[in-house]
Amino acid sequence: MSWPYVPLPDRPRLQWPGGARVALILTLNLETWDLVKDTDRPYYAGGPPILPDPLPGRVPDYPNYTWREYGQRVGVWRLFRLFDEMGVRASCTANAATFEHRPQMTQAALARGWEILAHNREQGELLTDFHGEPERERAVIRATLATYERHVGRPAAGWLSSSLRSTLETGRILAEAGVRFWCDLMNDDQPWPLDTPAGPLCIVPYSNEINDFTLVVRRGHGPAEMRDILLGELEALYAEGAVHARIMNVGLHPHVSGRAYRIQALREFLAFAKSLPGVWWPTREELARWYMESDEAAAHRAALRQAAPERKEAA
Repeated sequence: MSWPYVPLPDRPRLQWPGGARVALILTLNLETWDLVKDTDRPYYAGGPPILPDPLPGRVPDYPNYTWREYGQRVGVWRLFRLFDEMGVRASCTANAATFEHRPQMTQAALARGWEILAHNREQGELLTDFHGEPERERAVIRATLATYERHVGRPAAGWLSSSLRSTLETGRILAEAGVRFWCDLMNDDQPWPLDTPAGPLCIVPYSNEINDFTLVVRRGHGPAEMRDILLGELEALYAEGAVHARIMNVGLHPHVSGRAYRIQALREFLAFAKSLPGVWWPTREELARWYMESDEAAAHRAALRQAAPERKEAA
């Protein structure tokens, strides 16, 4: 897999529909973990854990498991209420295991008309577990997509891998399966086209930087600090978006942002975002379709395809 290096100043101007400056996407991750996993390595990828001294996957880790389950049982419903109150929608991700074992969450998102992306079979199973074994990876992806279609009633348009862990084959496998956009690659503030041997994908970047797990758990920011970081990011992108349109993805996890004392920080950020006239609130699918199909984005797509690939990693 390879892609061209095209720095932002070398690109044609990109402007969102209606002249919007920032496409703001709230990613609510509806994730499900197994209580135990047949492995001796620590199970909860992307740590740190809620308690130190991580256990091997084969040993039940009740603090980490039930911390996450708090989000499913309580936190996510607090976030649903907040989004309803603020009149905004989320772009959710969901594991196949969430559809099968925690369907109330996905049903609530679908009932609101929200987007759901396919997000692996189970959160602790990473595609990198199958590095060098493309048939096994393909089987996991296709099984996940089949579960998605069975519960949503339509094929999945987009994909985000668990912990953003994917392989050199993932893009090709997704394109083969009819997926149209992919979110694992976090290298830009704009969408860009990735041409795979099986067809094109639109890259709609996720963010592990503007992400409650990183801000709160990894870096220890309090609610007011998290709010100010989100406000600062949006203010800067909004100013820059007058020249080059930007994406701001906010990654949210029910067991993190769904805590009662953090809700006000998110409410204040959303109120500020709604006060700005140049903010577009698309789903990822809406953004990807517009970018890949509209005449307005044609020059941008062409410019990001014309440069020579920076490196060749795999066919």
